[in-house]
Amino acid sequence: MNDTLFRPFNLGAIVLPNRIVMPPLTRARAAQPGNVPTAMNAAYYAQRASAGLIIAEATDISPDAKGYSLTPGVHSPEQIAGWRQVTDAVHQAGGRIFLQIWHCGRMSHPDLRGGTQTVAPSAIAFPGQIWLAGPDGRGGMEDCPMPRALATAEIAPIVANFRRAALNAIDAGFDGVEIHAANSYLIDQFLRTTSNQRTDQYGGSRENRLRFLLEVTDAVSEAIGPARTGVRLSPRNQARGMDCPDSIPTALEAAALLHRRGVAYLHFNEPEENPPSVAAGQFRRQLRAVFPGPVIVAGAYTAERARQALASGEVDLVAFGRAFIANPDLPVRLRDGLPLNPPDATTFFGGDARGYLDYPCLAPNREQLA
Repeated sequence: MNDTLFRPFNLGAIVLPNRIVMPPLTRARAAQPGNVPTAMNAAYYAQRASAGLIIAEATDISPDAKGYSLTPGVHSPEQIAGWRQVTDAVHQAGGRIFLQIWHCGRMSHPDLRGGTQTVAPSAIAFPGQIWLAGPDGRGGMEDCPMPRALATAEIAPIVANFRRAALNAIDAGFDGVEIHAANSYLIDQFLRTTSNQRTDQYGGSRENRLRFLLEVTDAVSEAIGPARTGVRLSPRNQARGMDCPDSIPTALEAAALLHRRGVAYLHFNEPEENPPSVAAGQFRRQLRAVFPGPVIVAGAYTAERARQALASGEVDLVAFGRAFIANPDLPVRLRDGLPLNPPDATTFFGGDARGYLDYPCLAPNREQLA
């Protein structure tokens, strides 16, 4: 096919039928108690199985990794069994699915941690809010309190939790995992000078600030294989207290080191720019020079912008976020230039099947792309 969006792509041992990615999208619909994925979640992801690759929503590696209400985990037997429903449904529909795993660090609240103080690289408060739900499942945005700095001895157990979460994800049937090192969460907090002011081996120099990311990546890759290990970064996003002047050089050094480790891909969450800025192209060219492996980009892409990005050779796959929420059959709509359903932002976080399973499709996904 001449359409660049629909050229197959080899991602390690997995053949993707197109270059369209469903990125990790927090929807806050895990069953309580226990933050367990359900049959409703399985139906949601199976509806979107015509994506070249699905990366399932950010998932807690441990109970104390949580940063938002009603997000799923992958650390209990019940959660693993719940995710197995999801992966079975996606695979039966012909799809491929990775799981994004995270620790939210300071972007959290004591109410989500059994009343204990949140943690971070340094005792620097996050200048923003997180979504917190009440007993009725309805929620709102709440300020994040001051975290405490992790002791050096506390870091290795978190690395071990990432490793265990990756193994659990494979046990649950995922094709791989994505390490969340973007968007102001714990690993990103270690990467930035604005949130990491440590004086031990995890702070100060670029080498030290990269240490936690590389330890997590090495642990996960050793457990499940580098070809099943992706990493998400967001060096050009400077909001939410992350305006580190060294973020781009740090990310480029990270990319070079991750390429040597043979990771499956790098996934970049970019600022929403339409048209793209000069800085976007400059960064991608710098990135390609140090990371020739697969690159995914996300950032309010239109179909035309996605095709231009793929044609440049600077990226390999393009993720569509809000468009995938509202359009389960997004690939065929992009292929045929068909109108898109508008997303209902009031149903993004929490709730039931409304705004989750009821967006209309034009026809069954797999028949449309046969």
